[in-house]
Amino acid sequence: MRLKGKVTAITGAGRGIGRAAAELFAREGATVVVLELSADDGREVVRVISDAGGRAHFIRTDVADPASVASAFTEIDRQFGRLDVLYNNASVYLSDKDGPLADVAWETWRRVLSINLDGLFHCTQRALPLLLRQGGAIINTGSSASQIGIPNCDAYTASKGATVALTRSMAVEYGPRGVRVNCIAPAAIQTPMLKGSNPSDSGRFDEERFLKLRTPLRRYGRPEEIARVALFLASDEASYLNGVILVADGGITINGDLSRIPGEGGIT
Repeated sequence: MRLKGKVTAITGAGRGIGRAAAELFAREGATVVVLELSADDGREVVRVISDAGGRAHFIRTDVADPASVASAFTEIDRQFGRLDVLYNNASVYLSDKDGPLADVAWETWRRVLSINLDGLFHCTQRALPLLLRQGGAIINTGSSASQIGIPNCDAYTASKGATVALTRSMAVEYGPRGVRVNCIAPAAIQTPMLKGSNPSDSGRFDEERFLKLRTPLRRYGRPEEIARVALFLASDEASYLNGVILVADGGITINGDLSRIPGEGGIT
């Protein structure tokens, strides 16, 4: 029960990593506020948590809309009077529209940044007055794209690079006031977003070959594995971690760009 008595808010908690974190946080004793745009997904997560004996509350929230975010955190304050953990998990990657900078439409650029970066800004700004009352933790979501150069996703890369820089800045700003700020940078996690980013008819990207070449663990990560990292950062066990960018990618970002699949010769 590492989060017993704590109120936690998770954005994008209806699917993927966010849902896994919501269910895990609840099992660890937290009251989980599910901030999710999809009402169906949000209510389903609350139902699953409640059926398991946990505590959860759904607030339909569009993180890109400052009015929607303001309303959500006003409700958190009204219902609970505090917030101990904010997990800025909501992210989007528009695989059919993102690409090299010269080819990215302004509308695509703004849509990606409005969720991945502006959403972090809106939620954090509204959460901070609640977090500062008793201290707490903020967890941001980066990506392998914030650690290494990845082609064909420049809008997404820009949003995640900014998230990492902002994490460090906020850690310096709010650490002295009792709020720790850290970031998880995942890669190759089995989520709906990953599936959507690599359509089966794409001839330019072979996911299985990529995993064999670049991932030392030779497999995808699971949402539950990232949720456990978030749980650690949210808990008092991480009380001396501040400004950390915790890369959870199976080793992708430290692996060389190998020229052969294992078993075909060369370095394995």
